[in-house]
Amino acid sequence: MDKKLNETYINLGGYVEVNKYRYLYFIIMFTAYVLTLCSNCTIVCLIVIHKNLHEPMYVFIAALLINSVLYSTLIYPKLLLDFLSETQVISYSACVFQWFAYYTLAGSEFLLLAAMAYDRYVSICKPLQYPVIMRKTKVNIILVLAWFVPFCQTVVPPIILISKKLCNFTLKGILCNSTIHKLHCVTTVAITIYGLIIFVNLAILPLLFILFTYINILVIVYRSCREVRRKAAQTCLPHLIVLINFFCLIAVDVLLLRLETEFPTTVLFVMTLQMILYHPLFNPIIYGLKMKEINKHLLRLFSK
Repeated sequence: MDKKLNETYINLGGYVEVNKYRYLYFIIMFTAYVLTLCSNCTIVCLIVIHKNLHEPMYVFIAALLINSVLYSTLIYPKLLLDFLSETQVISYSACVFQWFAYYTLAGSEFLLLAAMAYDRYVSICKPLQYPVIMRKTKVNIILVLAWFVPFCQTVVPPIILISKKLCNFTLKGILCNSTIHKLHCVTTVAITIYGLIIFVNLAILPLLFILFTYINILVIVYRSCREVRRKAAQTCLPHLIVLINFFCLIAVDVLLLRLETEFPTTVLFVMTLQMILYHPLFNPIIYGLKMKEINKHLLRLFSK
């Protein structure tokens, strides 16, 4: 690549034997993308169509699944194009945008999971006050904040990153996530501290809030009758499974940046594909199987 191209484009060096297995990679990822879109959109449409699913809990589930669709659409088209291309490159500006959108959606995911935990807490611990507390206006405000707050917090680093000098033009990965910082000549302390603040605000604090609400739920449920325990497990267990899955994926992403160990390209390639594949497909499967009302409507749809 000539100098002019190096100033603008980044090599994506995380692909493994793409020339040999390009069509196999493409078929697998294209199938996963179609399944992700169909499964998530089907449940979102069911929630929109059926009035008995217009409750806050299902509205938050729909928002979470829309978030998964946005996440997949951010990554899959470029990934599929790279599998069919002779060279896997991305412009630096597009790379920075992908970084921004990636972490905005990740932050939104945590805040939506926190909103769902709060909804379950009010429903189980304060059932008589639930209609008053979880009004439609309040739910709408929570949804707007779940996307707006991460956007405002993650929009600052890209403005700084876009003008930073690059000394490395090969990204050891297949998408622009936290490893983008390894392209820069000098790592700015301010960016590192600000990134830590974002991580605390959008991941650690929502996680602590979720743990606090579920501990309170467990205390109330433990003192209640068997029927209350059964209903609580039925609605809370899917949220906890999704939370644990998502937190593990984010923890891996953060560790890749913080650990100085150079992982083999094959290991990074497999780990990244798992991050891309699992979560967007995992959400609709869990909510479709474990949420009784959604499962009922899905069975009716497929029986027809």
